Amino acid sequence: MWTLVFTMLRVGAAFLVAPVFSSVSVPVTVRVSLTGAIGILVMNAMPVPAPTQVFALTTVLAAAAEILVGLALGFILQIAFAAPLVASEVIGTSMGIGFATAINPQSGASTPALGNFLSILMTLLFLSIDGHLVLVDLILRSYTLLPPGEAWLGAAALRNIALFGGYAFLAGLLLALPVGFLLLSINLIVGMLSRSAPALNLFAVGLPASLLAGVVALFVAMPAMGEYMLVVIREALDATQTLVLG
Repeated sequence: MWTLVFTMLRVGAAFLVAPVFSSVSVPVTVRVSLTGAIGILVMNAMPVPAPTQVFALTTVLAAAAEILVGLALGFILQIAFAAPLVASEVIGTSMGIGFATAINPQSGASTPALGNFLSILMTLLFLSIDGHLVLVDLILRSYTLLPPGEAWLGAAALRNIALFGGYAFLAGLLLALPVGFLLLSINLIVGMLSRSAPALNLFAVGLPASLLAGVVALFVAMPAMGEYMLVVIREALDATQTLVLG
């Protein structure tokens, strides 16, 4: 039993922050059951030594190391899933729908409605390429590459994981680039028109034009945005393996 609990620490920490598994719509009972099932799978796949002393400093440090590795595995994927929210902020502000918010089914927080749509789309793409199974496979392989008791991540690895946070902003801006560039061009045109014809009502012309152009641009650019979301997911999975497992 103590071996199973010790094994579930890494798996549970990964599921606590990883996309899909950390969603508020997933009941805690389901998460604990999945964690226990994968923990039993790990115990059958490779030998995991049980702690010699439960209430000891070495056991506490080993448990902290297990939790740290699990959090790192899930956190990198969560960083990539922030890219659609960054893109929605850029596009929604330019379109004039930045005030439209809805409850995010993943986090339960209020986020832009366009961000919810892109997040759900990215989640479906993540499931379509079996990203959740790849995450479970990475967790299983982590017990071979980072065995319990020797799983401390160095300062360099933690720094690289923190620096990977900049990838969310880069991916979000690139995701919003096709639509954002078109909306920027329309805003420039409307600005020049307002300067050449001061009597022209900027809000009566600019906001409907930006909204219409944004909707059409999203419809046209959605296939390319979906392809880039797949690239972001694959980059995040590769980064998870490289930054954590080496």
